[in-house]
Amino acid sequence: MIELLRTNDPVVISFAEALLTDAGIDHFVADQNMSILEGSLGVLPRRLMVARGDLERAKQLLADAGIANEIKGA
Repeated sequence: MIELLRTNDPVVISFAEALLTDAGIDHFVADQNMSILEGSLGVLPRRLMVARGDLERAKQLLADAGIANEIKGA
């Protein structure tokens, strides 16, 4: 899997996950349990991962939803 986006904002992660789920794109949120180590401060970003073959489609989906600025490397 390859990183699609990285953010500390749980709303962005949740929105992106909903978009990907609705589009049938498999995804995985990495580092979501790191809050145990950091004390639940939300300092460490979460990474939204997708299969390499779905990356361009996922990027376009997020861009169409208005959150292209969150895409890694955007």
